Amino acid sequence: MAEKLVVLLAAALLACACALPVERTRPAAANAERVLAAIGSRSIVLLGEVHDNAAQHAMREQALRRWIEGGARPTLLMEQFDREQQDELDRALARPGATADTVIASAAAVSARPGQGWHWPFYRPYVALAIEYRLPIVAANVSRADARRVISEGLLALGFDPHVPPDVAVGQENEILDGHCGQLDAADARRLVAAQVARDQFMARMIERAGPRAVVLLAGNGHVRSDIGVPRWLKPATRERSISIGLVESSASVESMHFDRVLSTPEQPRVDPCAAMRAAPGAGRAVGR
Repeated sequence: MAEKLVVLLAAALLACACALPVERTRPAAANAERVLAAIGSRSIVLLGEVHDNAAQHAMREQALRRWIEGGARPTLLMEQFDREQQDELDRALARPGATADTVIASAAAVSARPGQGWHWPFYRPYVALAIEYRLPIVAANVSRADARRVISEGLLALGFDPHVPPDVAVGQENEILDGHCGQLDAADARRLVAAQVARDQFMARMIERAGPRAVVLLAGNGHVRSDIGVPRWLKPATRERSISIGLVESSASVESMHFDRVLSTPEQPRVDPCAAMRAAPGAGRAVGR
C-alpha cells in the first residue's frame, strides 16, 4: 500500500490562492515588474508556479534577474532538488567553469519514466543566475524515499512536527483528492497528507536556516499557499518578512485563492491531465504543486 501511495504522490496539484484581485495577463516584462512590485521591501519571497507554464518561468526569471541586478543577493531554494542532492549540488557549483548544465547533470538525475521528473530547460536559467551572481542554491525538496517513510511511519519518524492543524490537514486532503481526478479514495488521500506536510515543513526549515539573508523559494503554487503551505510553518517573525506570490493561469478560480499576491498568465496548452490519469491509473498530473 505504501508503494502505491508513493506512486500516487507524484501527482502534481494545481493549487491556487485567496480572494484578492488577480492581475491579469500582460507581457512578460510587465508581469516581471509586477513581481518586483509585489516583492517590495520583503526579503523572503515564496514564488509559486504552475510547473509546466513557460510564460510563468520567463516572467519569474526576468523578475529575479532585475531584483538581483538591483542589489539583492538571495539564497535560492529550489523544489526541483531533493535534500539528499545538496552535497553534490554544492560540489558542482564550486567546480571551476561550472555551468547550469553541468550543475544539473551532476546534482539531479532526470527520471526516465513518463510523466515524472522535471523539465530542466525551465529551471536552467535560475541555476545560471545563481552561478553568475554566486548565489547559494538549497535543495528544498523531500525525496520519494522520505515521503515513503512518513507515509508509512508518520512525520515524527523523520523529525517533522506531527501536530498538523486540522484546517491544514483537511485542506491538503482536499487538494490531493482534486489533484488525483477522482482516482484516489479519501483514506489514501489522508495518508498522503503527511508527505505534503513534510515537504512544506522542510522548505520552511530551509527558509529559517538562511537567517537574515534574503531568500527566494521556487516551488509549485501548492507549496506557497498561505493557508495550508509553507507559510503556515514559518515562525511569526519570519512570516512578517515574507510574501507568498501565486502565479496562476487565467482559468483559475479567484474564490479559491490563498496567496499574499496573485499574478495571472495565459493557460499553458496541455493534454487534459485527468484524461491521462484515467487512461493510466497511478500516473501523476504534470502541473501544479
